[in-house]
Amino acid sequence: MNKAWSHFRTIVYHKYLVAKGCFRVGLYRQGILHDMSKFSPEEFGVGAKYFQGNRSPNDAEREVLGYSGAWIHHMGRNKHHYEYWHDYDKQGNMVPVPMPGRYIAEMIMDRIAASKVYEGKKYTDASPLAYYKKGKKVNDIMHDDTRLTLERLLKMLAEEGEDKTFARIRKELVMQDGRLLWKKDLRKKRHLQSKKYKK
Repeated sequence: MNKAWSHFRTIVYHKYLVAKGCFRVGLYRQGILHDMSKFSPEEFGVGAKYFQGNRSPNDAEREVLGYSGAWIHHMGRNKHHYEYWHDYDKQGNMVPVPMPGRYIAEMIMDRIAASKVYEGKKYTDASPLAYYKKGKKVNDIMHDDTRLTLERLLKMLAEEGEDKTFARIRKELVMQDGRLLWKKDLRKKRHLQSKKYKK
């Protein structure tokens, strides 16, 4: 089968699984727009060239070139990757910053979907946690709040399954995050109104 077609099918299936998970926790827009950059020339061409079916093409590109241009392009445009969330501190050092809850939720759905795609019938609810543990050490490039939340929820998924974990994600990361944003916007609106009426 043509590599480009196989890669396209993998992306679409992955997006379907992520959307399915995102919809279950109330992230409809993120579920639909997830990983759209993978269809860009910068990412799709590399994915088709290095497609293997059992792992990310970015890993194969990295082995050949020493880096993955497709990954650099991808992580800079997708907020569900913790690598996106870095900034300079007051001393001028590049440091990780906390991810908003709704993007941690999407990151978890992304990890679940990737595990399902690459493991197929071997997938279990413990697979995303096992894959996370096998990965490179990220303590220095992931904010502690993000890391602890991710680890706790992946462990819950492994021990209690999707239904309970998704309910917790919806309540803790999606609904609460939404309320906090709404309250912040409301305070800003009231502040602007009060300034307006003072004139």
